[in-house]
Amino acid sequence: MIISQTWQWLIDGSHWTGANGILHRIEEHVLYTIITLLIASLIALPLGAWIAHSGRGGWLVSIANALRAIPSLGLLCVIGMWASGRVSGDLALTGPSIVVLVVLAIPPLLAGAHSGVSEVDPAARDAAKGMGMTGAQVFGKVELPCALPLIFSGLRSACLQVIATATIAAFLGIGGLGRYLLDGQASGEYQVMIGGSVLVALLALVIDLLFGLVQRYAVSPGLSGRRTRGRSGGRATGNLDPSVVTDPEEATAS
Repeated sequence: MIISQTWQWLIDGSHWTGANGILHRIEEHVLYTIITLLIASLIALPLGAWIAHSGRGGWLVSIANALRAIPSLGLLCVIGMWASGRVSGDLALTGPSIVVLVVLAIPPLLAGAHSGVSEVDPAARDAAKGMGMTGAQVFGKVELPCALPLIFSGLRSACLQVIATATIAAFLGIGGLGRYLLDGQASGEYQVMIGGSVLVALLALVIDLLFGLVQRYAVSPGLSGRRTRGRSGGRATGNLDPSVVTDPEEATAS
């Protein structure tokens, strides 16, 4: 019964338009996500790459990882109460929510950038330096491209975290798809709550798929691990399999 009511609510055209319509709520949710990821990326990606490139400030990564243990709802309540008497207008609602979302998005972004640059093959760095590249050139032309798979992994993880947390951020009075969960609970319309949850899940899947497509074309096939057909008709994954590497002298002798 509740499933059919949820389906009817989702396909009802009147629920897709207006200030409380689904399209408008999705637009708000996506806007919060984009703003959060932009701010967090500007902070975390350069910092994580610099820590790995320079070998200094590793304690910042440990602190960022520790932030993952902070309860999202508790942090929202604390910052919301702190800002209630200090900030006025719409910023009193959106400001604390964006701050919390940025704090939660930084750890996966920082970890992805740090791990990506740290795991670059030292031989690749040495070869680049042997060609006369400066430190900045080594970073931009060798380390950064090699780190892209893990950077994208951190970005996708942060995006899913933000989408999920933005849902409960509606508790502070902002918009987004989380309004359906709160308003539906308040009015006893459980089909609205379920419908809102379904929309959040679909939004997360769609955005993650888009990031996956961007990653597919932005990252070199050899780095992303995508399979490419070898000369012998077999499959290669971008990493050499020790079992198929033959010593040239042995090959000549055979």
